[in-house]
Amino acid sequence: MKHALSALISICQREGLRFFGQTGRLVAALVRPLIWLFVFAAGFRAALGLSITPPYETYITFETYIVPGLVGMILLFNGMQSSLSLVMDRELGTMRLLLTAPLPRWWLLTCKLIAGALMSVLQAYAFLAIAAVYGIRFPALGYLTVAPVLLVAAFMVGALGIALSSTIKQLENFAGVMNFVIFPMFFLSSALYPLWKMAEASALLHDICAANPFTHAVEAVRFALYVQPNWFALGITVAAGLVFMGIALWGYDPGRGMVRQKAGGPAGS
Repeated sequence: MKHALSALISICQREGLRFFGQTGRLVAALVRPLIWLFVFAAGFRAALGLSITPPYETYITFETYIVPGLVGMILLFNGMQSSLSLVMDRELGTMRLLLTAPLPRWWLLTCKLIAGALMSVLQAYAFLAIAAVYGIRFPALGYLTVAPVLLVAAFMVGALGIALSSTIKQLENFAGVMNFVIFPMFFLSSALYPLWKMAEASALLHDICAANPFTHAVEAVRFALYVQPNWFALGITVAAGLVFMGIALWGYDPGRGMVRQKAGGPAGS
């Protein structure tokens, strides 16, 4: 237990030093959602009025609606970026040293996931603070009740990123795979538009968005910000995170795939 806790603290410290040592990373993570909030949302405000739907008790502006979705955007992009560091660590040989430590493989990957999730939550709160200055505020208690939901959502997208990283052979291929996953997950969700608006456009599009686990992560965050639990959305998010983590553990099994090749050298050598 002591060694497991030490591993968790060490990996979190390493991720923290890497994150705070790259000030541009935080700025870059916030610029994207802030552009959506300050530019696109303001432009779409008149065209996209939203009716009263839970958890909202009155008519809301488009900016108010998309803030939880933009929080989800931060979690999604940072989760994928944290996975990029795994690919880099594997290229440099650091991952091989980590996975050969005398601790269960699942725990080492979980530590990496927890560390990345904590960095994502810090970025999410930084964005919520800027949104509050901009005038988009939530109940004071909501900033506390959303914390565990943010961790769960960050865990889910981080686990997906780790699962993807286990299948990527070269660092150059990761950006393409990220874009292939990130943009469909984000735009085919309720981050920018409620599901009932999707249904007005296309029943198929609505069904795809409803099946997207990122939709449920965003909705769990949205309800938590208003101190209202959405157990269904939270349950789907947890279940998806566990499935993605299972795939990641399978992918990083030393007897399979790239981990085996990196550890043992090219086949036939």
